[in-house]
Amino acid sequence: MSTETREFVLNVLRELNYEVDGVTDATPLGDEGLELESLTLAEVTMRLEEKYDVQFTDEELEGLAKVTLGDFVSQIVDRATAGQGR
Repeated sequence: MSTETREFVLNVLRELNYEVDGVTDATPLGDEGLELESLTLAEVTMRLEEKYDVQFTDEELEGLAKVTLGDFVSQIVDRATAGQGR
């Protein structure tokens, strides 16, 4: 699921006109990486919430700029997996 989730995130970023060529799991979402702004992170997580039925609090959204793409994808997969069987 992580490969599918990673591709989904990258496709959303492409749709939002972000350059994602060369992005790795070690690329930060924020400074010195993808340079995603809070509104972009909110849009990405909103789409993830719709697709994977995962939730992020406002406080969690604020901290996402400090994580890498790989960590972000892992969080999504963990949340989606934990939500199965509800």
